[in-house]
Amino acid sequence: MNQELILQLNQTFAGKAPGEIIPAVAALFPGKIAFATSFGAEDQVITHLIAKSGANIKLFTLDTGRMFPETYETMHRTVSRYQVPIQTLFPDREEVEAMVNEKGINLFYESIENRKLCCHIRKTQPLQRALQGMEAWITGLRREQSPTRQHLEVVEWDSVNRLLKINPLCDWTEPQVWEFIHAKNIPYNKLHDQGFPSIGCQPCTRAVAKGDDIRAGRWWWENPDSKECGLHQQ
Repeated sequence: MNQELILQLNQTFAGKAPGEIIPAVAALFPGKIAFATSFGAEDQVITHLIAKSGANIKLFTLDTGRMFPETYETMHRTVSRYQVPIQTLFPDREEVEAMVNEKGINLFYESIENRKLCCHIRKTQPLQRALQGMEAWITGLRREQSPTRQHLEVVEWDSVNRLLKINPLCDWTEPQVWEFIHAKNIPYNKLHDQGFPSIGCQPCTRAVAKGDDIRAGRWWWENPDSKECGLHQQ
């Protein structure tokens, strides 16, 4: 980890708009930077900015096999709108089969260990494949999304995947995200209009009441302080 570089980049990007940060980091890591999208609101903003900038950034998504139909529809509309390739990665078939046959189709409700195992096989391992050979990856994380993200910086070190993690929207508020989406007519997942501020796998995501925590509908049976799927451990 080059702590001096991280400090320098955070100083450089302080106060900069995401539309400035994204092409700048793409220029720093040509052909070695990727963006993981789940087609949520924040990720749609970043996809829009990448497409408009023409930056050389690899776009990919992780299809766990348990996604909402609305998420696939959003993917279709996004590719049609921006005409950018988005690589789809799937989990290892044999590992999914072994897990489900041993522990059941909805194992994640039984324990946190089971849920983390499911996330590891369906998300973390495909992510690691997608990031092979990369030096940095971009995310749509924001500080106000959850207690585990309150100290986000624009540039961080991802100790799990051994590369830089870039969070261009880290200091944006939810209203800022939606103002941008509506102003630019960006396609978004219609579940957001039905009480789903955060959207993941279908059996692990539910609608929340207005005013509830943004990620209250994700793994709602767990403690809020541990609600991460493994993609964003430090």
